[in-house]
Amino acid sequence: MWSAAPALPTLETMVSAAVAAPSIHNTQPWRFRFDPDTVTLEVRAVADRGLRHLDPMGRALHLSVGCALLNLRLAVAHFGREPITRLLPRPDEPDLLATVRLGGPVRNATVPRLYEALWHRHSSRFPFSEAPLPGAVAAELVEAAHHEGALLSRPGPGGTERVLRLFRDAERRNTADPDRAAESRRWVHEPNAAALGMPPAAIGPQDFWERMPLRDFGAHRRPSVLATRPFEKRPSIAVLSTAHDRRSDWLRAGQALQRVLLVATAHGLRASLLHQALEWPDLRERVVPWADAPRAHAQMVIRLGFGPEGPPSPRRPARQALDADVLFAS
Repeated sequence: MWSAAPALPTLETMVSAAVAAPSIHNTQPWRFRFDPDTVTLEVRAVADRGLRHLDPMGRALHLSVGCALLNLRLAVAHFGREPITRLLPRPDEPDLLATVRLGGPVRNATVPRLYEALWHRHSSRFPFSEAPLPGAVAAELVEAAHHEGALLSRPGPGGTERVLRLFRDAERRNTADPDRAAESRRWVHEPNAAALGMPPAAIGPQDFWERMPLRDFGAHRRPSVLATRPFEKRPSIAVLSTAHDRRSDWLRAGQALQRVLLVATAHGLRASLLHQALEWPDLRERVVPWADAPRAHAQMVIRLGFGPEGPPSPRRPARQALDADVLFAS
């Protein structure tokens, strides 16, 4: 019985869970295909949703797909099957980033709160309170990243200011670069039939104190007309890094990022993602300077705290994310 394909509604729920993952600029750069003969879901990149100027190497695209892959694994386990995952399984098919075979009964205990959290997680680009992260929760976030083969480090006040300074520098560069500014601007619009991109309501305000370097997706706007609010004076940030910087490491980092975000969501924390400094090689190599990680490669910086839930961005329905022939496979 464990070689049987799941019913179509179950398969669609699994893909919907994957699609609920975050992606850079909400490009949702993934598509899925189910092979009923091997009972395997293929996860492929959609190259034309890549960001040519902001992400020329496709690193952020791989992180985005890695987030979706973690959600897919959780959904497969939720339905009682073991998610047997392979990264980059066919070198001759570079767009095939991962496969997830639906194995026999799930071996490890599932984590229901993470599966539930994936349906509620939203980025929040709004001010957080000054309440510190509980120590036990911070330790659980570190363990979540480690579970997926990544390192999560929380710099102290001095390190936090240094990292934020790099991101402020990167944000100024992005705003001044017409190609990068236009590329970001193109993905901000009211929801439409494509269900891609970010609605203006999700962008949120800028920091009145100009300390928190949130991306100005409307980089053509004058600072004088930007909505501003005071953000937290002592922000809590975490740097996600990996020991190597290959495509497989980017996919692992994406899975680690999503597991961290889901654990945070399960504890009532909000999160927003800072990426601008990682888009400039000279700034990226300075994000992780600690002596205990001299070869670490920064993959994402996460701002964490207690605050308002961010409004959701649209998601493509499962039937749009699945290749058409799968609808007749089961």
